[in-house]
Amino acid sequence: MGEANKGVVLITGGTDALGRAAALLLAERGFRVYAAGRSKEKRDLLDSLARQRRIPLESIELDVTSDESVRSAVQHVLSSAGAVDVLINNAGIGYMAVVEDLKLEDLRQQFETNLFAVLRVTQAVLPHMRERKKGRILMMSSVAGLVTPPTYGAYSSSKHALEGLSNALRLELNPFGISVVLIEPGYIVTNFQQTAKDLAAPYVAAAASGPYAKIYSGAWTGANKGRGSSKTTPEDCARFEAEGRKPHWRFKLEPGSVSWRDLVHGDMQFDAASLSDPVLLRSDGTPLYTFTSVVDDIALGISH
Repeated sequence: MGEANKGVVLITGGTDALGRAAALLLAERGFRVYAAGRSKEKRDLLDSLARQRRIPLESIELDVTSDESVRSAVQHVLSSAGAVDVLINNAGIGYMAVVEDLKLEDLRQQFETNLFAVLRVTQAVLPHMRERKKGRILMMSSVAGLVTPPTYGAYSSSKHALEGLSNALRLELNPFGISVVLIEPGYIVTNFQQTAKDLAAPYVAAAASGPYAKIYSGAWTGANKGRGSSKTTPEDCARFEAEGRKPHWRFKLEPGSVSWRDLVHGDMQFDAASLSDPVLLRSDGTPLYTFTSVVDDIALGISH
């Protein structure tokens, strides 16, 4: 077990995939972690693993789309731990469909989970952080919050909105000593992709003989190619510590290129001179990522 009580971390979507990996690693490094999620089965499994490893990790029930559930969960953390030093807004879903096909109820659900839920949890935690003049909020965005490939209209627009919200929040909270960090992963192999595929299935089936059949086919082929070439796991991306030097405010995460520790410790520089230039550089200036690489992968097959 790591050094005790480096701080208190609340992670939404913390019982599965990247959130679960981050929760376990932070607890092993001495943070007191509250991993929030809806599934009782996943919470029980995580609690059992935490007991086996003897690490300071507790799962809590949380539906980020419910005001009452968020209030109850945040109050539980504050009552039992006395503080929330780090909030990681990690919960999210993805609806993949061309814009003409997109159902408004699906778009509303997309924004309810990826934007309004983030605002709901953040607003619940902020009064406490402001009073202490201390805290860090990590926003799990996506490279799809910067570029929008075909069928990503709903998902990308929710992440674009999250980017705008986070940019304002970062400036508003700076006088209170609270930092806001955007993290924009590329392909990381988790069950998020399977969930997105399940949500998209009705659209894909309906489009089989329609005008967008080739676009759906090409988009999925490109996405599968990108995921197939990624060797990055949730555990790779969770290797970070939410403490230390003041972080930069925005990072793109290329699979296999940089750990979350690098991201939060801020030993990289941001350069957005143009959409075709590298936007994440190592400290020695070596490029890690370009916007066009993701678009090329996603669009594979559409023009052939």
